[in-house]
Amino acid sequence: MGAAGACLVIGTAAGASAIETQPSQEQIQAALARGAEAAKHHSSPDTFYTRFGAADDLHPSGFLITKLGALSVMATHMGLRGVEPAEADIAQTLDGKTMLVSATIFGNVPNFAVDSYMVLDQGGKTIKPVTVRFDGQANRSAAWPEPPRFKAKVVASFAYGDFDPVAQTTITIFPANGGEVTFPIDFARVQ
Repeated sequence: MGAAGACLVIGTAAGASAIETQPSQEQIQAALARGAEAAKHHSSPDTFYTRFGAADDLHPSGFLITKLGALSVMATHMGLRGVEPAEADIAQTLDGKTMLVSATIFGNVPNFAVDSYMVLDQGGKTIKPVTVRFDGQANRSAAWPEPPRFKAKVVASFAYGDFDPVAQTTITIFPANGGEVTFPIDFARVQ
Protein backbone atom coordinates (compact mmCIF):
# COMPACT_ATOMS: atom_id res chain seq x y z
CA MET A 1 0.00 0.00 0.00
CA GLY A 2 2.92 2.37 0.67
CA ALA A 3 3.03 5.92 1.87
CA ALA A 4 0.76 8.54 0.42
CA GLY A 5 3.32 11.26 0.97
CA ALA A 6 1.26 14.03 -0.62
CA CYS A 7 1.02 17.14 1.49
CA LEU A 8 -2.02 18.65 -0.15
CA VAL A 9 -4.02 20.72 2.32
CA ILE A 10 -7.14 22.44 1.09
CA GLY A 11 -9.43 24.50 3.25
CA THR A 12 -11.93 27.24 2.68
CA ALA A 13 -12.46 28.77 6.08
CA ALA A 14 -10.53 31.95 5.29
CA GLY A 15 -9.49 34.07 8.21
CA ALA A 16 -8.79 31.21 10.59
CA SER A 17 -5.26 30.27 11.50
CA ALA A 18 -4.41 26.86 12.85
CA ILE A 19 -6.96 24.63 14.52
CA GLU A 20 -8.95 26.82 16.88
CA THR A 21 -9.85 24.80 19.97
CA GLN A 22 -11.52 27.80 21.64
CA PRO A 23 -12.73 30.06 18.80
CA SER A 24 -13.47 33.70 19.52
CA GLN A 25 -16.95 35.16 19.02
CA GLU A 26 -15.69 36.88 15.84
CA GLN A 27 -14.36 33.58 14.46
CA ILE A 28 -17.64 31.85 15.29
CA GLN A 29 -19.70 34.52 13.54
CA ALA A 30 -17.36 34.48 10.52
CA ALA A 31 -17.64 30.67 10.23
CA LEU A 32 -21.45 30.85 10.39
CA ALA A 33 -21.47 33.66 7.82
CA ARG A 34 -19.26 31.63 5.45
CA GLY A 35 -21.71 28.74 5.70
CA ALA A 36 -24.72 30.97 5.10
CA GLU A 37 -22.99 32.52 2.07
CA ALA A 38 -22.15 29.06 0.70
CA ALA A 39 -25.82 28.07 1.03
CA LYS A 40 -26.88 31.15 -0.95
CA HIS A 41 -24.65 29.91 -3.79
CA HIS A 42 -25.87 26.32 -3.37
CA SER A 43 -22.34 25.17 -2.55
CA SER A 44 -21.78 21.78 -0.98
CA PRO A 45 -21.22 21.81 2.80
CA ASP A 46 -18.15 19.59 2.38
CA THR A 47 -16.24 22.51 0.86
CA PHE A 48 -15.42 23.40 4.49
CA TYR A 49 -13.58 20.15 5.16
CA THR A 50 -9.80 20.39 5.32
CA ARG A 51 -8.64 17.86 2.75
CA PHE A 52 -5.33 16.03 2.57
CA GLY A 53 -3.72 13.41 0.35
CA ALA A 54 -4.42 12.75 -3.31
CA ALA A 55 -7.09 14.53 -5.31
CA ASP A 56 -7.94 11.50 -7.48
CA ASP A 57 -10.08 8.39 -6.90
CA LEU A 58 -7.25 5.83 -6.82
CA HIS A 59 -4.88 7.09 -4.13
CA PRO A 60 -5.28 7.59 -0.37
CA SER A 61 -6.85 10.83 0.78
CA GLY A 62 -8.97 12.22 3.55
CA PHE A 63 -10.29 15.19 5.44
CA LEU A 64 -10.61 16.58 8.91
CA ILE A 65 -13.26 18.80 10.41
CA THR A 66 -12.38 21.48 12.97
CA LYS A 67 -14.85 23.32 15.19
CA LEU A 68 -14.94 26.32 12.85
CA GLY A 69 -15.26 24.05 9.82
CA ALA A 70 -18.12 22.19 11.52
CA LEU A 71 -19.91 25.49 12.16
CA SER A 72 -19.61 26.43 8.47
CA VAL A 73 -20.81 22.97 7.41
CA MET A 74 -23.80 23.22 9.76
CA ALA A 75 -24.68 26.74 8.60
CA THR A 76 -24.52 25.59 4.97
CA HIS A 77 -26.76 22.56 5.63
CA MET A 78 -29.27 24.71 7.50
CA GLY A 79 -29.10 27.52 4.94
CA LEU A 80 -29.82 25.11 2.11
CA ARG A 81 -33.04 24.25 3.99
CA GLY A 82 -33.89 27.91 4.57
CA VAL A 83 -33.20 27.96 8.31
CA GLU A 84 -30.46 29.21 10.60
CA PRO A 85 -28.54 27.13 13.15
CA ALA A 86 -30.08 27.21 16.62
CA GLU A 87 -27.99 28.43 19.55
CA ALA A 88 -28.12 24.91 21.03
CA ASP A 89 -26.63 23.45 17.82
CA ILE A 90 -23.87 26.05 17.82
CA ALA A 91 -23.11 25.41 21.49
CA GLN A 92 -23.01 21.65 20.95
CA THR A 93 -20.47 22.06 18.13
CA LEU A 94 -18.31 24.41 20.19
CA ASP A 95 -18.45 22.08 23.20
CA GLY A 96 -17.13 19.19 21.10
CA LYS A 97 -14.07 17.60 22.68
CA THR A 98 -12.78 15.83 19.58
CA MET A 99 -11.74 16.53 16.00
CA LEU A 100 -12.88 14.04 13.35
CA VAL A 101 -10.33 12.71 10.84
CA SER A 102 -11.56 10.53 7.96
CA ALA A 103 -9.26 8.77 5.48
CA THR A 104 -9.90 6.61 2.43
CA ILE A 105 -7.38 3.83 1.89
CA PHE A 106 -7.05 1.09 -0.73
CA GLY A 107 -6.55 -2.66 -0.71
CA ASN A 108 -7.18 -5.76 -2.77
CA VAL A 109 -9.62 -7.77 -0.63
CA PRO A 110 -13.06 -6.63 0.57
CA ASN A 111 -12.23 -6.80 4.30
CA PHE A 112 -8.73 -5.26 4.17
CA ALA A 113 -9.66 -2.32 6.41
CA VAL A 114 -11.02 -4.40 9.32
CA ASP A 115 -9.12 -3.55 12.53
CA SER A 116 -7.27 -0.62 10.92
CA TYR A 117 -5.92 1.99 13.32
CA MET A 118 -5.05 5.70 13.02
CA VAL A 119 -2.67 7.91 15.01
CA LEU A 120 -1.22 11.40 14.83
CA ASP A 121 2.52 11.97 15.14
CA GLN A 122 3.78 15.38 16.19
CA GLY A 123 7.56 15.60 16.44
CA GLY A 124 7.91 12.02 17.68
CA LYS A 125 4.94 12.19 20.06
CA THR A 126 2.21 9.70 19.14
CA ILE A 127 -1.36 10.85 19.76
CA LYS A 128 -3.86 8.02 20.01
CA PRO A 129 -7.50 8.47 19.01
CA VAL A 130 -10.48 8.45 21.35
CA THR A 131 -12.41 6.33 18.83
CA VAL A 132 -11.65 4.55 15.55
CA ARG A 133 -14.16 3.16 13.06
CA PHE A 134 -13.47 1.37 9.79
CA ASP A 135 -15.39 -0.14 6.93
CA GLY A 136 -15.85 -3.85 7.55
CA GLN A 137 -16.70 -4.36 3.90
CA ALA A 138 -14.84 -2.15 1.42
CA ASN A 139 -16.39 -0.77 -1.76
CA ARG A 140 -15.05 -1.43 -5.23
CA SER A 141 -12.56 1.18 -6.35
CA ALA A 142 -12.59 3.01 -9.69
CA ALA A 143 -9.83 0.60 -10.83
CA TRP A 144 -11.92 -2.55 -10.30
CA PRO A 145 -11.09 -5.29 -11.25
CA GLU A 146 -7.49 -4.05 -11.45
CA PRO A 147 -5.56 -3.15 -8.28
CA PRO A 148 -6.26 -1.36 -6.08
CA ARG A 149 -9.59 -3.17 -6.21
CA PHE A 150 -11.22 -1.87 -3.03
CA LYS A 151 -11.45 1.36 -1.06
CA ALA A 152 -12.49 1.79 2.56
CA LYS A 153 -12.80 4.53 5.14
CA VAL A 154 -11.04 4.72 8.47
CA VAL A 155 -12.49 7.41 10.76
CA ALA A 156 -10.96 8.52 14.06
CA SER A 157 -11.70 11.18 16.66
CA PHE A 158 -8.83 12.90 18.47
CA ALA A 159 -9.26 14.84 21.72
CA TYR A 160 -8.40 18.51 21.24
CA GLY A 161 -6.48 18.45 24.52
CA ASP A 162 -4.21 15.65 23.32
CA PHE A 163 -2.59 17.29 20.29
CA ASP A 164 -0.85 20.56 19.44
CA PRO A 165 -3.23 22.52 17.16
CA VAL A 166 -0.34 24.34 15.41
CA ALA A 167 2.20 21.51 14.98
CA GLN A 168 3.54 19.82 11.89
CA THR A 169 1.65 16.52 12.02
CA THR A 170 1.66 13.16 10.28
CA ILE A 171 -1.61 11.25 10.13
CA THR A 172 -0.83 7.53 9.91
CA ILE A 173 -3.24 4.70 9.19
CA PHE A 174 -2.20 1.13 9.93
CA PRO A 175 -4.30 -1.40 7.99
CA ALA A 176 -4.59 -4.72 9.84
CA ASN A 177 -2.97 -6.59 6.93
CA GLY A 178 0.25 -4.60 7.37
CA GLY A 179 1.88 -1.52 5.96
CA GLU A 180 0.93 2.05 6.64
CA VAL A 181 -0.46 5.07 4.87
CA THR A 182 0.83 8.49 5.91
CA PHE A 183 -0.33 12.04 5.33
CA PRO A 184 1.88 14.97 6.39
CA ILE A 185 -0.18 18.03 7.32
CA ASP A 186 0.76 21.32 8.96
CA PHE A 187 -1.93 22.02 11.56
CA ALA A 188 -0.78 25.67 11.64
CA ARG A 189 -2.07 25.98 8.05
CA VAL A 190 -5.41 24.24 8.62
CA GLN A 191 -8.22 26.66 8.03
